[in-house]
Amino acid sequence: MEDLESALGGRPLLQRRNTLSNVFQSLVDAFLVLAFFVLLIVLSVGSISTHHVIFGLILIGAMAICYDFLGIYRKNKSLFGKAFDLLLAWFSSLMVGVVALYFILSSQYLSGSFLAVFSVGGYLLQFFSYILFFLYKKSKSKKSKVSALIIGGGDFAQNLKVKINSNPWVREYVVCTVEGLSGGESDIDDFFDLIDRKSIKSIFFAVSMRQASEIQLIYDELMNRNLDVHWVPNFESLKLINPSVKELSGMPIMTLSETPLLGTHYLKKAIIDRFLAVNALLVFTPLILTTAIAIKLTSPGPIFFRQPRTGWDGKVFLIWKFRSMKVHEPEEGGIKQATKDDDRVTSVGRFIRKTSIDELPQLFNVLEGNMSMVGPRPHAVQHNTLYSNQIKAYLCRHRIKPGITGLAQVRGYRGETEQLEQMSKRVESDLEYINNWSVSLDIAILFRTAFTLLSKQAY
Repeated sequence: MEDLESALGGRPLLQRRNTLSNVFQSLVDAFLVLAFFVLLIVLSVGSISTHHVIFGLILIGAMAICYDFLGIYRKNKSLFGKAFDLLLAWFSSLMVGVVALYFILSSQYLSGSFLAVFSVGGYLLQFFSYILFFLYKKSKSKKSKVSALIIGGGDFAQNLKVKINSNPWVREYVVCTVEGLSGGESDIDDFFDLIDRKSIKSIFFAVSMRQASEIQLIYDELMNRNLDVHWVPNFESLKLINPSVKELSGMPIMTLSETPLLGTHYLKKAIIDRFLAVNALLVFTPLILTTAIAIKLTSPGPIFFRQPRTGWDGKVFLIWKFRSMKVHEPEEGGIKQATKDDDRVTSVGRFIRKTSIDELPQLFNVLEGNMSMVGPRPHAVQHNTLYSNQIKAYLCRHRIKPGITGLAQVRGYRGETEQLEQMSKRVESDLEYINNWSVSLDIAILFRTAFTLLSKQAY
């Protein structure tokens, strides 16, 4: 511990490095926002006052914090993902500025119409700025970047190469890969000859944890070269669940499995879930009441079906669903999934299952906090016992709240799972969702859900 702290010299282990182009882009965005703000003030009011200056300074400060937190200038995302992150960062900054102005000066100096025009115009200016910078950096990517080399083989090394070379925001460009080094003198000489010929300035180790000794051997040789050296651990057969790298009391911590719902992430998802659930209940109340009456009039038994399901962190809860089957005793030895032309399903039940109306009462589960609007579908407890012994990392899908809809569902992995492969595909999508969770992903899945409600696999 003391040796590590001495070597680090008291500095943080996890460091944030911004390139000059990223800094320049952030300055351009700040200039565009301020210039547009001044232009609107002059056109609408005629002169700039003290409260306008205060608002501008607070806004720029808020942008610096919010944009850095969301990685606006360093993360490579799809156009939709970047547009959403920029929208979230921009309106968060605006909110901070408006609230601060109100409390500092105890008055509302900016009209609603002014803020509406400024918020939309400021966002569009920044988004166009991002697109221009992206296109420029992409066109100059190979010329302005330093040559890099990857030591490692297989799909992992190739995927790392694709990620680096497709990201215009990083300074490296991979020009070649080396499968591995034996450590022999001739092998090392050939390796350094390759470095010289390709003008390599940065090296990435893309090898497994088991090859740490080989890394040490080669790293000792690289110490005498002016090279940047990085290690991207390949965990091979390990199923990583929301992995991350952290610092704990000066010690590097690599998390292999962890829920993404920590701190502000948990708060964001909880607020959005309840907001959407309340509004959905208001919209669908007539449909819910009509369905309840139809079930009661056409089939004896309760309106709702309650069943134990496994939720977040393996906690069991009772799910709300409209009853779609005749009241019957469960079969001995487990729960039988509904099948096509299942005679247990009522006439009303067949329709509400086909249209997913039977899932609407789960909005109450969302309000209770047992479920989310988006997440892995909660399976019956008996099914978890069955599949956890057959599918690797099956129970890892409980590292996040279960949802009314999810990534697996919009991909068509829903309904009866006759074959083990069908459930495996569903689990793969669930784990992919957990590893890539974000508010923008939730919204994208909700939009896609609207086009999958009449799935042929629902019966």
